[in-house]
Amino acid sequence: MYVTLESGKGFGEDEFLGRTLQIGPKAVIAVLERDPRCKMITLDPDTSEMNPEIMRLLARAHDGRAGVYGSVLVEGTIKPGDAIVMLEGTSC
Repeated sequence: MYVTLESGKGFGEDEFLGRTLQIGPKAVIAVLERDPRCKMITLDPDTSEMNPEIMRLLARAHDGRAGVYGSVLVEGTIKPGDAIVMLEGTSC
């Protein structure tokens, strides 16, 4: 799932680590760990050209990780534009 965070801050998803999120009216996700990235992120989606500098920058700036892994605690349909709410007093 791809999410645009309002903060616009790079790696803002790190603030969700160890927290529980409700997405839409029902779905609940526990955010477990940061995602170690593979070279797939170096490929331009339009041209398929590789840019290895992306991985070098990610390795230097953020331990080679971007994004997060989560586990579904409560199933629910998620739609574009659904609100994402960090549940208070919860951690995984």
